[in-house]
Amino acid sequence: MSELSYMDKLLDGIEVEWKTLDEIAIKISSGGTPLTSMPEYYDGDIPWLRTQEVNFDEIWDTGVKITEAGLKNSSAKLIPENCVIIAMYGATVGKIGINKIPMATNQACANIFLDEAVANYRYVFHFLHSQYEYIKSLGSGSQTNINAGIVKKLQIPIPPLKIQSEIIRILDTFTELTAELTAELTARQQQYAYYREQLLTFEEGDVEWKTLGVVSKIQRGASPRPIAKYVTDDKNGVPWIKIGDTRLGSKFVDSTAQRITLEGAEKSRVLKKGSFIMSNSMSYGRPYILGIEGAIHDGWAAISDFEDELNPDFLYHYLSSGNVKKYWESKINSSSVSNLNSDIIKALPVPIPPIDEQERIASILDKFDTLTTSLTEGLPREIELRQQQYEYYRDLLLSFPKPKVVAHD
Repeated sequence: MSELSYMDKLLDGIEVEWKTLDEIAIKISSGGTPLTSMPEYYDGDIPWLRTQEVNFDEIWDTGVKITEAGLKNSSAKLIPENCVIIAMYGATVGKIGINKIPMATNQACANIFLDEAVANYRYVFHFLHSQYEYIKSLGSGSQTNINAGIVKKLQIPIPPLKIQSEIIRILDTFTELTAELTAELTARQQQYAYYREQLLTFEEGDVEWKTLGVVSKIQRGASPRPIAKYVTDDKNGVPWIKIGDTRLGSKFVDSTAQRITLEGAEKSRVLKKGSFIMSNSMSYGRPYILGIEGAIHDGWAAISDFEDELNPDFLYHYLSSGNVKKYWESKINSSSVSNLNSDIIKALPVPIPPIDEQERIASILDKFDTLTTSLTEGLPREIELRQQQYEYYRDLLLSFPKPKVVAHD
């Protein structure tokens, strides 16, 4: 049976009425912010929600708590559990959440307390989730804010509660599976971090230590000026590797958005496949391995010619470790420089166990890395697929035809 025939059977000829949120809500309200200059208004036991905590999920706690005095002396007010909350301001505008405990919110939250005799809160949550891009488009001003008036006028199809419950059952199956996979991913990431630190922590005298500058070549990228002069559409041009060409969760850079001419590459820094690059101004040394030959701009620091003493995967995991991150941060915080310059990178102490031991350690950590970061075979891929399934069935199940507007003479 096709999905469309399933929906036809589910509706069984019932015409779905469209209503505004204001028509199906007992109350739609926003909150407020107690004066931050009054310390007695904060560190209480009343959860107080900010829009950065609204992210298409259930909300069981908040990062900030306020006191009874803070609640009474501001526009903040308690809302009951299971309100549908829409973020109205700034970067989070249009994001949806459900509060699972009574709480207060700031003024940037629209809190929708629904009439349960008309609309199930989870049904409304799923529908408004599907309308995220549309709700964002309604914003105005430099921060693209919306307001409670806009929220109240948002339209939603209202089938009978029995049909709402069936739609919720189907969609919640996908969201629950995604939540389970996300929890599994978090656990595996913690496991990877634990074993990485354990396997890459060596007692004094166990292995030889050398500085990274001794066992490799450290160079900074270079940018030909003006870069627009050297950008080319010629497929024979040299890949031009920028910060934006890295993929979240990937350890490889294997494609670029731009290429530059051979002349531009000669004025830049061309690296061979297998070289390492790290941003020298962002995220304190997150390493990437080049899966292609390419030229790098001056925002990158390059590490190459280390193969005589270091297994590439071993080096990758070592540079990704928490101990190395702390080392970078200590050097940044204890000096006048604000980035990872070549001198700091060259001075990094690196353990040099025998190559076969490096390979053994890398093999163990590679399994965790694949499971936690791979977009083709790991948990992130599974989560992405389940999310795609959810969005497909959500859009299918919630695509009710809008009533035709009859023109009057």
